[in-house]
Amino acid sequence: MVRTPLTPEERERGERLGRLLREARGDRSMAEVAARAGVSAETLRKIETGRAPTPAFFTVAALAGALGLSMDDLVARSLLVPA
Repeated sequence: MVRTPLTPEERERGERLGRLLREARGDRSMAEVAARAGVSAETLRKIETGRAPTPAFFTVAALAGALGLSMDDLVARSLLVPA
């Protein structure tokens, strides 16, 4: 199956999500947060760096839970366009 290329807006939204997760992680290690969420550290790394701009919903939900983030807040903040 061939994937449709992402739009610039989709890429930017993925980068914002990655920044939000990285900021929420703070000084905790990637391995610690990934293990708590039940995902691989490589998956978290790809999301944080924008290399996986459209992660699965349940992956984002697991990471949000591990970081103590509200899904509502995370969605709202990742959809905002910076001024």
